[in-house]
Parts: sequence; structure tokens; C-alpha cells
Amino acid sequence: MSSPNAPLRILFVFRAPLGGLFRQVIDLIRFQSKAGHQIGVIADSLTGGDRAVEVFKELAPLCPLGIHRLPMHRNPHPSDLSNIAAINRIVREKRVDVLHGHGSKGGLYARIGAVFGRSGPVRAYTPHGGSFNYQPGTALHKAYMMVERLLERGTDVFTFESRYIANRFFEECGQTDKLVHIVLNGLYPHEFEPRKLVANPTDILFIGELRAAKGIDTLIQALARLKSEGRAVSATIIGGGPDDQMLKDMTRSLHIEDQTTFTGPMLGSEGIRRGRIMVVPSRAESLPYIVLEAVGAQVPLVTTNVGGIPEIVGDDYDWMIPSGDLEALLATLRTAVNAPDAALAERARRLAARARPIFDAQKMADDVIAAYREAIAARRGS
Repeated sequence: MSSPNAPLRILFVFRAPLGGLFRQVIDLIRFQSKAGHQIGVIADSLTGGDRAVEVFKELAPLCPLGIHRLPMHRNPHPSDLSNIAAINRIVREKRVDVLHGHGSKGGLYARIGAVFGRSGPVRAYTPHGGSFNYQPGTALHKAYMMVERLLERGTDVFTFESRYIANRFFEECGQTDKLVHIVLNGLYPHEFEPRKLVANPTDILFIGELRAAKGIDTLIQALARLKSEGRAVSATIIGGGPDDQMLKDMTRSLHIEDQTTFTGPMLGSEGIRRGRIMVVPSRAESLPYIVLEAVGAQVPLVTTNVGGIPEIVGDDYDWMIPSGDLEALLATLRTAVNAPDAALAERARRLAARARPIFDAQKMADDVIAAYREAIAARRGS
């Protein structure tokens, strides 16, 4: 870096090449590469499956610093020590200017080497929920927050992807004298075009990981109640995860398996075409890309009031309900599934119009580079 505006050598490190975290990193790679920066990636080799392999193959030409995959585990594991050593070696060999950790594990790997001394690359960190979404007060949550407070010492700049996560960090870890930027996730212009439904869409659509935090069990209970009232509401559930079989068994035990379709994982842009109304019954979220994508594509939305979702739909959105509240979900679904298509379309259009000037992918990428530049300047001045 011979001048303040010289191209940067940026290395992203994160665990699972899945979900919104992966989407944000992909977008940053594309924009930063186009702007002339040299990019590299370190990611888990145990997750992501064939889809991750395909995506990394597509990204390889944009990543001259290489795509390196190491076995990473969600929770603390002996392999963390060898992974940290391997990452430090890559950082030295590639002469990295910025080491950007995404998610809790990526944040650990990116910052641990600078906790007791500021040397090497600038360390950036973007939390994506992760350790901040564990139940407060539990032993695991306390342990992870202790680690987050320690790693704060090794951070040059935080790039929080929602005000919600920034506030969660300050609540759990206290204020910081490190640089802080709120960098909202963004969409491309074409993602604000209305989606085109498939020939026979279901009434309801869910897209996400099939695990407890997503609240799918509450949605299934609501579907069963609606059927008992004489309204068999059809639903498509898109995604995979640890609760896949349990949720399928639940639909059978509640006798709604004939109106509920499980598709497995699917690209969000394809999935949002398969149902009239998207339901997000989550118990915990950060700033979920799938909600942002649905809003951009003008998908009518019923959602819970968790995480950064109010930042997308607005605090006063009337189809936003408390998480885990079956009666509130039922009441909103009764209204939604009976609403005329024209009314649903107008509601969705207004949401998209609100989001468009706020959630812009180019602005996201520019703001991240600005955060790097500020951290580099602060390091030089220290």
C-alpha cells in the first residue's frame, strides 16, 4: 500500500459457506475485485456441499490470493489451533493488508493474533448473529461473550451488518474505542423487480435453515389450526437442517402432510416464486438476507419482530408479530391468506419502495472499503 488509495490485498475468513453470511461475502468479493483489489478466501471444508464447490469455482478468477478451505467446527475444537497457524501462514505469504472475519468463528480466526499486539494486517470483524443469538444467561452464552470481549482488543474496525447486532454487541461487551461502522446488507437493482410466481404456488412459503431458531414448528402448528377451522392452507418449506425429519414427522402427526411440501435447499431467487405469502416465524435473526430478498422481489410478508427485521420492514409494519406467539401468527395468517391478490401486491410494492434506497449492494461494498481505509489510516497514525 504505497498510497491511501492503493488497491488492497483482502483476505476473508469465515466458517460455513451458507446463508446470508456467504451471500454478503460473495457480493463483497465481486465489487471489491471489480474495483481492483486483490481478494482471497479462507472457509470451512466441512459444510456447504456441492453448491459451495460450484460457487467457489465461479469466484476463483476473482480471488488471486486463493480460496483456501480448512476443516472448521462451529464450537471450540482442537483443530482451531492448527487452523489459526495455517491462517497466519497464509496471511504472511500473501502479504495481506486486511484480514476480515465474518461470523463468530471467522472473527476468532481473524483477530486472535492481534489480541496482545498490533502487527500484521488490519483486522475487521462482521458479526452475523452467531454467538450473540445464544440464550442470554446460559453458560455457553457467557463463555462466548467472554471470548468476544477478549477479541475486541484485536479488532481494528467493526462493520456491523445491522443496528440490531451493533446494539447486541454493546449490551454484552460494552462500548469500544475501536472504529465502528454500520454497513447494511444490500441488493442489486435487478433484485427489486417483482418476482414471477410459478404456475401453481402454495398459499404459504418458508425459506431458511430447518432448525429451532427459525420457529418453523410454530408455523406448522398454525397450519394445523387453520385446517381444523376448515381452511387447508398449502405451504412450501424450503431448506435443510438438523430438524428436517422432526418437522416432517410433525406435519404427519398433525395430519397436514398432504398440504405441506418440503423441497430441500434451493436458491432464494427460485424459492420466492413458489408461494403467495412468505412467513418468517423466527425466534432469532440478525439481518436476514432472505427477508431482504423477499422484500425486494415484492413478496407479501408475515414476519416476527426479531433481530434486524424491523430495520427492513419498519417498526410499524402491521404484519410483524412477537416470536413464538401462535395466536398472533394465526390471526395474521387468517388476514393474509384471505387478502385479494391486488391488496397483497400493493402492500409488497410499498415495502420494496421503502427498502430500495436503504439496502444497496454497491453502497455496502463502498462502505466496507471506506471502513478498511479508515482503519489503515488509524493504524498508521498510532
